[in-house]
Amino acid sequence: MSKELQRNLRKQVAPYEKSNTKASIWQLITTLGPFFILWTLAYQSLTISYLLTFAFTVIAGGFLVRIFIIFHDCCHYSFFKNRTANKVLGTITGILTLFPYSQWQHDHSIHHATSGNLDKRGTGDIWVLTIDEYLASSTWRKIGYRLYRNPFVMFGLGPIYQFLIKNRFNKKGARKNERLNTYLTNVSVVVLIVFLCWALGTVPFLLVQIPIFMVSGSLGIWLFYVQHTFEDSYYEENEEWEYVLAAVEGSSYYKLPKLLQWLSGNIGYHHVHHLSPRVPNYKLEEVHNRTEPLQNVPTITLATSLQSLKFKLWDAHNKRFVGFNALRSYQNN
Repeated sequence: MSKELQRNLRKQVAPYEKSNTKASIWQLITTLGPFFILWTLAYQSLTISYLLTFAFTVIAGGFLVRIFIIFHDCCHYSFFKNRTANKVLGTITGILTLFPYSQWQHDHSIHHATSGNLDKRGTGDIWVLTIDEYLASSTWRKIGYRLYRNPFVMFGLGPIYQFLIKNRFNKKGARKNERLNTYLTNVSVVVLIVFLCWALGTVPFLLVQIPIFMVSGSLGIWLFYVQHTFEDSYYEENEEWEYVLAAVEGSSYYKLPKLLQWLSGNIGYHHVHHLSPRVPNYKLEEVHNRTEPLQNVPTITLATSLQSLKFKLWDAHNKRFVGFNALRSYQNN
């Protein structure tokens, strides 16, 4: 894609970079309302059957993913026109999803500015090693990397580590507003949990909240993972790296059934989001449908996305993801 085509593509998307207050408020109502109703139904059903409770928590977990997408838009200042409104709502939805607003906003901005850049990995992204880097690693680093890329660890233990542990601490050198926002989020989370345990009982609260947390956490990590981990993704060294190419070639179009697309806040149109983070989530589909070049991006479905589980290493020579089984042939050559 030429430089001119890249510039034209960004110009075509620019008109959609404005939020619609009515649409944003309606999305809030249709997301927070059902979530709290489902949470209440899950709690009330504990006296009937835990299978029924679990069914409610699974659906509630889907709505919590949708709440995270609203939080995510607030971090990009794309949910409301007013920055303060984005910060306030982002902090509130961050408490519900266990994400400190300012801290994650900072890391996620770096992710957008460096996604697919081999020389600038490490902040706000998934740990990816090239084949050469893996082969040059120590035994312990190889073991650590294999554990990290194991589906049970990534999607099972990953949410526990990311949401409950990592999000609770500021990075060294974090700005004052980031530190204060993290403290505010942590205190608010503790107060909310203590209150609900006091009001509802610790065991009932945990029986409802734990499955919601695990379902939403695993789905959230899966969405982030699969939208950048597909065979012909995009990674280049800094000298060759291009923002637009990283967006449209290194971010997938995850074509989901309409219900799942709605629950996930259209984040499957990840190529559109990376091309222009200021486009609100409820406009992503429209941008995709009305911008012809964006319809020819890497597309994955529910079925084909499962193949991403086998991709572990980036083959910088052939520019594609491969599994650990490719190491043998690589070493022989």
